Amino acid sequence: MTRKIRAICRRPQAKKDYAFVDQITRSVRSIAANIAEGFESSSVLEFVSYLGIAKRSAGETRAHLYDALDEHYISAEEFHDIAEHTILISKMLSGLMAYLRSSGVNQRKKRIMKHPIHPTSKLVNQ
Repeated sequence: MTRKIRAICRRPQAKKDYAFVDQITRSVRSIAANIAEGFESSSVLEFVSYLGIAKRSAGETRAHLYDALDEHYISAEEFHDIAEHTILISKMLSGLMAYLRSSGVNQRKKRIMKHPIHPTSKLVNQ
């Protein structure tokens, strides 16, 4: 999704709108950045908090897409495609947040979550 947003921002009609380009770029990049930052936190509660920020960034990105549509920076089809992606991301984040909350929020994250790629895993050593 970030690549699609950045491609839109490079279009002649959009790139002149510096405020739009800055805001939508920051919001779309914030989604993955907050997921990553939260994953590195020391507790589930803190991770859930960062996931909430990522979810709000997905909503902000969707709001900026309405601006892009209104300003004719994107087609209705592009809007639908990318907006649906932001909705899917929001739903996935909500599901993960609910799971983590039900798994014992007060526990240290190491007990619940394992790093997806451990240095000794076969995936890394292949």
